[in-house]
Amino acid sequence: MTFRHLGMDMSLTRRAALAAAASLPLAPPALRAQPPEGAPAGEKRLFDAGLWRLPNGLRVAHIENRRAPVVAHYLYYGVGAGDDPAGRSGTAHFLEHMMFKGSPKVASGEFNQRVAQEGGQDNAYTSRDVTAYHQTVEASRLQLMAMMEADRMREVTLPEAEVEPERNVILEERRQRTDANPRARFQEAYGAAMWGPQHWHGRPIIGWQEDIRAITRQDLLDFHSHWYAPGNGVLVVCGAVGEDELRRVVEAEYGGIPARELATQAPGRGRAAPPEAPLEARLVRNDAQVREAQYLRSWIAPTLTWGETGLAEPLEVLAHLFGGGAGSRLHRALVETGIAVSAGCYYDSDDLGAGTLMLYATPRRDVAPAKLEAAMEAEVARLLDQGVTEMEVARSRRQVTAGALLALDGLGAAPRMFGHVLSVGLGPEVVEFWPTRIRAVTEAQVAAAARSVFTHPSITGWLLPEGVSAS
Repeated sequence: MTFRHLGMDMSLTRRAALAAAASLPLAPPALRAQPPEGAPAGEKRLFDAGLWRLPNGLRVAHIENRRAPVVAHYLYYGVGAGDDPAGRSGTAHFLEHMMFKGSPKVASGEFNQRVAQEGGQDNAYTSRDVTAYHQTVEASRLQLMAMMEADRMREVTLPEAEVEPERNVILEERRQRTDANPRARFQEAYGAAMWGPQHWHGRPIIGWQEDIRAITRQDLLDFHSHWYAPGNGVLVVCGAVGEDELRRVVEAEYGGIPARELATQAPGRGRAAPPEAPLEARLVRNDAQVREAQYLRSWIAPTLTWGETGLAEPLEVLAHLFGGGAGSRLHRALVETGIAVSAGCYYDSDDLGAGTLMLYATPRRDVAPAKLEAAMEAEVARLLDQGVTEMEVARSRRQVTAGALLALDGLGAAPRMFGHVLSVGLGPEVVEFWPTRIRAVTEAQVAAAARSVFTHPSITGWLLPEGVSAS
């Protein structure tokens, strides 16, 4: 369910009715996510968030939490490294850095200083799908945060004198985190081998070094103009603030920003389709800096936004059942038998576009890589041949949903969940009723999900110490 299904994309008659009601002193109540079809009666929402949209398109999610007199103010943009222009990988991340270099009302470096002066914390991050800016402050300082954030949504100055120094900061960040780290270098090469070095999924979030050097100030201004529009933003506020007060603040600070057309209206932001299969079947690297071998095997997988979307929740249960820590099949077959130090399975259902299901393991130093790989392949074959048991599925459903309940603590979990989900075009019920959807997964669905992924081509990767063979 999307915001449209919640009533955000209304008929002309409905629009007219609300326009007439706008003159009344009370605003329409915030919308709430509706439970999925077939959910048990009385199923409760995880956070009970209120949702509304400003006339300029900005979506707002509000989660009231009075455990402490603080608020978390998160602004998400539906753009990430996966949307970097061709030949300019790293643009989204570069702009994230430059967003702290000044706006009409806030001088360069002042944003962080003012948050710190208020005793708060702030940060930002870029993923493949979103860019997020967030602050946590005493509740009375909410409007200050909204004013500063709205100011740089409306316009950034990007001083020419700041661009080159920040480029050098980013290049140094890349050198330290990737170029000087053999595991990071391998994972970057592995992603490029799977998707292609210029596919949006195969480019590093920080960008290729030559692309970072090529990004201009105008590239950054254009990126901001194309993507940092109210209609591409999701504001999530969690904490000690009521709906009426939040509406007042949001309208005062964000309401006057003009609506702007986005760079693209295409579904999935117009991102390229995945390759039919990973571009390479195998990638083996030896490195003198490596002491422990690393094994990876990945498949292109459906998500909630791509492919057979109904398999997303079964794949979440499968990933836990197969490689979700102690008690999982891989842990029992590889770790408890002394073949591996660690083994697991990774999958994320809410990626925008095609996703990845990945197996990973680290063999014991006295175990040949080929032995671990054979054991891993045997477990995949056993899963496909014998399927799963209801007991395994029930255990994984229970443990996965228990993790959701832990998210109720603290102020950061709800904004991160809502911000990401809404920014990739999913509806709020994906967050609110996620435990409900997981509890509904059946044994047959998990088996079908395994067949839908594990019977397709994959890529296997090995990062090995110098002189060690994978065969």
